[in-house]
Amino acid sequence: MLIQLLELLKSTGFANLEVTHVIMIIIALILLYLGIVKGYEPLLLIPISFGMLLVNLPLGFLMKSPIGDEAGGLLYYLYQGIELGIYPPLIFLGVGALTDFGPLISNPMTLLLGAAAQLGIFVTFIGAMLLGFTPQESGSIGIIGGADGPTAIFVTSKLAPDLLGAIAIAAYSYMALVPIIQPPIMKALTTKKEREIVMQQLRPVSKTEKVLFPIVVIILTGLFLPDAIPLLGMLMFGNLLRECGVTERLSKAAQNELNNIVVIFLGLTVGAKASAEYFLTTQTIQIIILGLIAFAIGTAGGVLMGKLMCKLTNGKVNPLIGSAGVSAVPMAARVSQVVGKQANPNNYLLMHAMGPNVAGVIGSAVAAGVFLSML
Repeated sequence: MLIQLLELLKSTGFANLEVTHVIMIIIALILLYLGIVKGYEPLLLIPISFGMLLVNLPLGFLMKSPIGDEAGGLLYYLYQGIELGIYPPLIFLGVGALTDFGPLISNPMTLLLGAAAQLGIFVTFIGAMLLGFTPQESGSIGIIGGADGPTAIFVTSKLAPDLLGAIAIAAYSYMALVPIIQPPIMKALTTKKEREIVMQQLRPVSKTEKVLFPIVVIILTGLFLPDAIPLLGMLMFGNLLRECGVTERLSKAAQNELNNIVVIFLGLTVGAKASAEYFLTTQTIQIIILGLIAFAIGTAGGVLMGKLMCKLTNGKVNPLIGSAGVSAVPMAARVSQVVGKQANPNNYLLMHAMGPNVAGVIGSAVAAGVFLSML
């Protein structure tokens, strides 16, 4: 009887619990706290952190590969949606269906702000190379600067799948921390007078323009950069469903049911890649630091382009909207609104900031296509 009890104890997770497991469980609990209590990107952070928790419980084998006739773990099969590049484009489908491109169409100049905010991607790519990462790993790390989780996952799954856990956690953590990270950079690079600038109301955008926009964009970008078609194609298809006026049911399904299901699967399986043996390394710490640098440089690049546009237009552009050039939709645009409102209570920058914000989504997908075609 005693021998049987000892055998039972040996088969429990407690007997196989190591220090590294405990550390990862604590990290998962901290991320759960940030998502539940602080409300930082809860729709993604909670599935990711719970997936991390599950995979670091000993003997669960949720990410176990199938061997012969023996089945693999549950999350291993769900992870094939990332492995095969399915989940990120489907997320883009939902984003496209949720996004109004009207502000960008109304003020095409904001494309420049979205492009400038991708500066962090390419600067960090060079920095990662100098630190000894391979070109493929460096490209995956650099994409964090776009503050676009699905794009970072898509690129990393193709170029450096072993880094997926660390890069996904970094990308979504910085997306969640946009309201904390961006304002100090925005204020440091702008004067109070610049932050007080009130921008003119955007012109109305016709339905014809909104319908033609996704079609024209995917034709041009698809021909120029075929590797970006999976992401941009789904983004523009989702937007066409939204704007064409005859596919309301499909648009709502893309925005709600489909998007929610994919977010659950994506979050759980991304978190499941953050097992102790892959996550607790010096390399992971370097990735998290480089990701922060990438995001900060991207924010700075957008604001500095905004300052240039402010001067060229004789003060008609508030530089704060440049910070929304990163892809965290719509959080980055809301941060521009909040910081502008602090400087001038009569400032309403949200719709103006949505232009560079959606341009940033397109810009990060284009940057991903560049890395995939080069590397």
